[in-house]
Amino acid sequence: MLEAENIKYLVVHCSDSPDEEDIGAREIHALHQSFGWHGCGYHRVICRDGRVETGRPDYWIGAHVYGHNEESLGVCLVGRKDFTESQFNALEEVLRNWQSSHPKARILGHCDFETTTKTCPNFDVSRFCISRQIVPGPT
Repeated sequence: MLEAENIKYLVVHCSDSPDEEDIGAREIHALHQSFGWHGCGYHRVICRDGRVETGRPDYWIGAHVYGHNEESLGVCLVGRKDFTESQFNALEEVLRNWQSSHPKARILGHCDFETTTKTCPNFDVSRFCISRQIVPGPT
């Protein structure tokens, strides 16, 4: 069980799927099950049109950032590098909502963790936060 008071990180990901492919939480759920996981590893999935779909419930430990799943929530933008303005608007809303519930949590990109060599989400999350006047959280 993921305890709200233990949330230290709000982690931004991308699906690394082709930018023109319009998938959602259902497809990611099936993919992650094929890895032997218990379904979608992310708590939210942001579709190309900006729709926000639920992957795992917020109380369920995710499968999205090795070594930090017990202390983080994960959001995934569908695509690889060319995200839509609707997706970025939805990401801002998700992050602001999570911050209101977890004010001590830091916002990071998956690539900001030492436990990965991935470039995900393929944009600078800190710069995104600054551009949207979102405080990325304590250091």
